[in-house]
Amino acid sequence: MPARELQQQLNTLREQLEQNPPLTQEERDHLNQLSTQIQAQIDIEKATNDSSLADSVNLAVERFEVDHPTLAVTLRNIVQTLGNIGI
Repeated sequence: MPARELQQQLNTLREQLEQNPPLTQEERDHLNQLSTQIQAQIDIEKATNDSSLADSVNLAVERFEVDHPTLAVTLRNIVQTLGNIGI
């Protein structure tokens, strides 16, 4: 089930953030906000054609891929799962 996979990836992102990677407070706040948005989408369990969440996560991938590649990989997985479930 894609929603379950998305939840697992979100949990992985949260675990990575708990390990206190060297992020600025702004970066940490941005990822926490994305995490909240993703969780809200999972909770709603409704696939829409609104790509704003996926676009936001894609922008985060671009932002973090150089300095924080592990976070970027997890975010890419989240984007892919969002696409798989039609978000």
